[in-house]
Amino acid sequence: MNRSIVITRYAGALVKLVCEEGGGDAVCAEAESLIKLFGTVPDLRRMISASDDVVKASEKEKLMQTVLPGGLSSQMSRFFALLNRNGRMDLAPEILRVFTEVYRRSIGIRKAHLTTVTPPSEELLESLRKLVREKTGDDVLIEVEVDPELIGGFVFDIDDYLLDGSVKRQLELIREKFTEWNKRII
Repeated sequence: MNRSIVITRYAGALVKLVCEEGGGDAVCAEAESLIKLFGTVPDLRRMISASDDVVKASEKEKLMQTVLPGGLSSQMSRFFALLNRNGRMDLAPEILRVFTEVYRRSIGIRKAHLTTVTPPSEELLESLRKLVREKTGDDVLIEVEVDPELIGGFVFDIDDYLLDGSVKRQLELIREKFTEWNKRII
């Protein structure tokens, strides 16, 4: 079966579980913590992705129970047990990422990423939240990143929409046009 279909189905199953039993916000926060761990601890991802001949399924389940300081919630434990039983533990990072997106959408929250040269003011963040609320009807959770290489301006990324108003990008565009113009001269 197509990998993306499998990921979407498992993520949907987890959304359905938390909607039926409650505690979705806590499970979503837990999923985000796990996603960060998968991104920062490559050995963790390798362990859960290894074949059962290399790392036994029971060991994978025990490992997942211990990766967060307080352990896993009962919902997340049951979910990982399901993934483990079905041999889908290797898809866990992607499933959790899709789960957080689908769950947030289901409760009317979008996630955005704002990159600026200096930390943005709370006023700017609130005006961005207000703008997104007016355009979409949803609230927005803005993740902020400071990147001095932008030189100035900002990059705002929400869903499939990217607004790049950085000085770095403007300079790249000028360089591309200059290079193209010079090719025509020669």
